[in-house]
Parts: sequence; structure tokens; C-alpha cells
Amino acid sequence: MLNLIGVIIAFIVILVLIRKKISFGLTLLLGSLIIGVFSLEVISPIDIPKAMIEASFYSFDTHQIVTSTTELALLMTLIFVLAKCMQETGAIDSLIRSLRSFFSRGGTLGVIPAVYGLMPNPGGSLFSAPLVDTEGTKYTLDKDQKNFLNVWFRHIWFPIYPISQAMIIICSINFSNIPMGTLILANFIGFIAFVVIGFFFLRRFIGPRPKTKVKEPRIFQGLVYLLPPIVPLLFYPLKYVGLTETRCFLLGILVSIFLLYVLTKGDWKSYGRIVKKSLSAKLAFAVFGIIIFQEMFKASQVHILIQEMMSSVAFPALVIIIFIPFLLGALTGSDFGALAPLSFSLVAPFFSFTGVSLLGLTSLIFISSFLGYLISPIHLCNVLSSDYLKTDTTRMYKFFIPAVLATLFVQIVFVLLVFRL
Repeated sequence: MLNLIGVIIAFIVILVLIRKKISFGLTLLLGSLIIGVFSLEVISPIDIPKAMIEASFYSFDTHQIVTSTTELALLMTLIFVLAKCMQETGAIDSLIRSLRSFFSRGGTLGVIPAVYGLMPNPGGSLFSAPLVDTEGTKYTLDKDQKNFLNVWFRHIWFPIYPISQAMIIICSINFSNIPMGTLILANFIGFIAFVVIGFFFLRRFIGPRPKTKVKEPRIFQGLVYLLPPIVPLLFYPLKYVGLTETRCFLLGILVSIFLLYVLTKGDWKSYGRIVKKSLSAKLAFAVFGIIIFQEMFKASQVHILIQEMMSSVAFPALVIIIFIPFLLGALTGSDFGALAPLSFSLVAPFFSFTGVSLLGLTSLIFISSFLGYLISPIHLCNVLSSDYLKTDTTRMYKFFIPAVLATLFVQIVFVLLVFRL
């Protein structure tokens, strides 16, 4: 039980320190230590530094150096460099002018992050943050409104995205063993709700605008600057010849940074200065903090305790099946590709008590774990977008909470109406 108390205290400390603008990486390291100390009844003292080392650079299971966290930190840093280069070179302004000629009344605020959301790379909200920042200023949006729209629309495809790790794994023979197409159909109402709710907030933020009678001509020139953020996606197939997903995107981002230089036809020395100025250790430190926190959470065995506690109290099985995935997502902000299947395994013993088909239950697990992951204060997209827009993740909750509850309610009602046995 102390480990659960430790997680609660750690999250309170993290949220307080985030509000006080303390370094996010440092905040998460402190939170990890709190969890470790409170988990000493289930782990030994040596497990605390071991978990931190395991998360950072060394595997005690294989006795090998592990570079995955370093590569992820480097990827986030280079994404930030690309975003700043696009801003400093004027590429973003040109792209927004073109997109604005195709979408009226602030539609670009939803379209921009949604386009970049097609790239399944971690921390992808950093791609769209500069564009949403610039376009949002035109409509006098505050930074918290920009942040919410950027993160929300960035994740708009998750419920129906067929090449996401979560979708592939949870539909595999090791988990639900249901056809991916049927799960996408089951999630589709949740997807529609997600889109409608996002545009509801978008319209509410920008307010009524007078319609212009003069139809502006389409501007195509700036659309070329969609290429640098999209190019990394072209490197994704290298995953199937042995490269890790992170390394695929690392190669793609490096190419994109060079491609942007070619497209802008600028001076190499000036461009080099922009790149150098954009390099920051702060994002890399935040990534290490997130991975260490996740590893400590896993070592503490809190997720097992939560399952045991929920099974021992008089909650309806369906509530448990919805609540545990949501809670795990919110607490860990973990890789959604691993989170949804983990949640499936934890709540599978309750399936037979619900009166709902396997397809309906899988859909609820997928959507609830996704929504919990979406609003987690340590979700990488929230961290990076908030850092770029100079705000913090907690200030989005006034928008997140009603939006997430509404989406989840719609999906629950749909599943209960359609997938009852």
C-alpha cells in the first residue's frame, strides 16, 4: 500500500513543481525517488538506482549498453531544432498563408496538428506547436487554448489509426485476436466524438467572425513546407529491415533539417547559427526524466496493486474495465503502444462479468487508456508542446476534463447499445 501512497505523493509534488516552473526533468527525477522510497516494502534499496540506470543506458538483464532513451532524447531535441528552424526561416509563415487560403475561420488550428498527427513519432506535437502558436495569435487565443488545440488535434487519429503500435498489438493473437478493421469500426463513434468536441472548442475559442465576401485565391507555394515534417514518415519502413522506430525517425529528421535549408535557399552560415541556437539540453533531460519515472513506476508494482484493490471492492466489472486503463494512462503517460495491451491483460479477468462482447470491451479499453494517456501531465506531447508555448500541462485541464469525459461517455453509451451479449 505504501507504494500507492508514494505514487500519489509523487504526482502531487510533480504537479506543484510544474506550476512553479521547476525543470520538468528534475521534477520527474524527484517524483521517481519518492516512488522508489515508498516502494521499499516490495523492492530493495538497490533497485532504485538500478531502475534509473536501466531506464537510462544499461540493461541488467542482458548486461548490455542500451541507447534507446538517449536516441529518443536526441530525436526530441532534433524535432525542436526543425521546429525552430521552420519558424526562424519564415517557412512557417509561408505554410500558414497557404493553409489559410484553403481553410477559413481558424480551421487551420485543427488541420495543422491533425496533418502532423499522421506521423506516429513520439513528441510529435512539437512539429505543429510553432504553426499553431503563430496562427492562434491571429485569433487572439491565449497560450493554454493554443496548447489544448495542438495536443487534442495532434491525437485525433489515434482511435482509428491502423499502423499504430497499440492497434496492432491489442488486435494480435496474444491479446484480443479480433480483426483490426472491426476494432476501428467499434472505435469510430469515439473518433467522431473526438473530432466534434475538438471543433466545438475551436469555434468557442475563436468566437464569431464576420464572413468575407471576397474569395481569396488559393496559395500553393507555401505547401512545400509540409515536406520537412512529413519526410520522417517516409523512413518508417526502414523499421522492417532492422532499424528501430526511433532510429528511422532520427534519420528522417536529419534529412528534414537539411531539406528545409535547401527549400529556403538561405545562407548556410546563417542557417547553421539557427540550428546551433535551437539546440537545448532541457528537452533531452525531460525525456530521461519521463523514462526513469515510467521505469520506477513499473518497478514499484503499483499497477498490480491497483488491479488487486479494484477486484476486492464492490465495483461493477465494467467500471473496473474502464477505470484501470484510464488511470494507468493518466499515471504513467507511457508509450500508448504498450499501455493499451498492458491494460487489456490487467482487466481481462473481469470480462465474463460484464455482458458485453469482446469487441466492445476491447474498444472501451483502447479508448479509455488512450484518453488517460492523452491527459497525463507526463505525456511527452503535453510536455513538449507546453514547453514550446511557455505554459504548463496542468493549465489545459479546464479544457481536457470536460472534453475527455464527453468523449468517453459517448463511447460507453455506444458500446452498451451495440455490443451487449
